[in-house]
Amino acid sequence: MTLYKITPLKPGLFFSPSVALFSLMSLLLCLSLSGFATAKSSTYEIKVLGGEIEKTIEYFKSKIFWGPESHDKDLEVPRTILTVTSKRWQKESQKVTVAVKKELFYRAIAPLVLLANELILEERQKLVAFNETLSKGKTLSTEKQDWLQSIAQQYGLQDVASLEEQVDSLLERVDAIPPSLALGQAAYESGYGTSRFAVEGNALFGQWTFKGDGMKPKEHRASKGNYGVAAYDWPFDSVRSYMQNLNTHSAYQKLRDKRSSLRKLKKDVTGLALVETLDKYSERGMEYVKTLASIINVNGLAITDRASLVDEPTTLIVGVGDVSKIKETETKIGELRASGELDRIIKSMHLEGKN
Repeated sequence: MTLYKITPLKPGLFFSPSVALFSLMSLLLCLSLSGFATAKSSTYEIKVLGGEIEKTIEYFKSKIFWGPESHDKDLEVPRTILTVTSKRWQKESQKVTVAVKKELFYRAIAPLVLLANELILEERQKLVAFNETLSKGKTLSTEKQDWLQSIAQQYGLQDVASLEEQVDSLLERVDAIPPSLALGQAAYESGYGTSRFAVEGNALFGQWTFKGDGMKPKEHRASKGNYGVAAYDWPFDSVRSYMQNLNTHSAYQKLRDKRSSLRKLKKDVTGLALVETLDKYSERGMEYVKTLASIINVNGLAITDRASLVDEPTTLIVGVGDVSKIKETETKIGELRASGELDRIIKSMHLEGKN
């Protein structure tokens, strides 16, 4: 669990499970399947799934995106997005082997990590272009400068003397987090999605907040202040906040320095290359680093550092525990779509970024 205050992105709209969502937040489990139907909302495909965990395993196997490492082809991951963690997973995960539990978790979280990195790298690409423009002695348009200032504010670098320095500093912060590192930490911090914080607040990385609105640990230590574990509307918010934290907080300057150095040397930025810089993420210090490195190695997560999302529409999974509820769920989703509420809900997930 991190000891440092996070710098969260602006929170998305909160939707109570008792209103417009038809508990959509509690239904989008991505953890059950026996039959499914497909619906569309804008560019997003929605699958309604129902049944036991064995069918989930069949579904993931059908996607075929987690196989043996190949030297001639990088891993490709479907754009299948987990939109809530579930109490049901706490029970269902006890019915399968540890190996299957891990595999399901990594397959569910990998697309979130890759999508978050994809959005960051889109911003980085713009910054690289700005850097090239400024290095040639040219100026940026007003529109580009406005965008630059919004990103600088987001990354805590608005008070910089010149545009050149600002862009240069941003390039050290606006960069991807190795997926193997993110997956390893998510597994460790959330107990493979079964922790109370993951279930109650979609919190995958155990990040602390001192605003007084965090989820209180059962063994709260008053000496640490008014802290709690930050909760999120969606798991994707948790992933983006985690990356924002590593990319901005002073505690992780070593990570950013090492990543920047590897970039300049044109070397691969991998989870194992950066893991030693996370000694301040946990009170366990270097023991935490050793544990995290072991998780990455034992579970073969390094393959994800060269992974990318398939160029296809994003699929959102609506899971229901009872197969008989599929029709009812489809009907309710249809009503939400017709009213425009479904598009508003999906927009709140910020799957296409916030800028």
